[in-house]
Amino acid sequence: MPVIDITPDLDARTITINAEFAASVERVWQIYADPRQLEKIWGPPTYPATVVDHEFTPGGKVTYYMTSPEGEKFGGYWKVETVDEPRSFTFLDGFADADLNPITDMPESRNSYSFTEKDGKTVATYISTYATAEALQKVLDMGVVEGSTEAINQIDGFLKG
Repeated sequence: MPVIDITPDLDARTITINAEFAASVERVWQIYADPRQLEKIWGPPTYPATVVDHEFTPGGKVTYYMTSPEGEKFGGYWKVETVDEPRSFTFLDGFADADLNPITDMPESRNSYSFTEKDGKTVATYISTYATAEALQKVLDMGVVEGSTEAINQIDGFLKG
């Protein structure tokens, strides 16, 4: 399994995920840079993603929705802040309504994703920071640890496919 550890920290208002993939940094980067590949790993296996907009550049926006097993759609968005291909990118991630407009009373997180090479593999560090401990607790209660773990653990299988 790619996820090595996942650490929620209410005091720091963060969730940190460390993972390792059996692929080059450039190959892992392509998953995030290509909307069709991103769809294969964004969201848990039972909530597949559909990427609608994918402007993976500073100032760009990525919009998507995940579909539940019952067919219910849950929207989300990224506001891309920085892109340092293939090493890292940062973005704001939030919840969106059916028209993919931000839901302002739901938590938004600032995310930093970084990728480094180690022994021919990619070590990934995903850090999500929330404005308040309450916002972090809300997404923890919604199952973000389990969902993120399931989503990231799909990456090795996708890369082999």
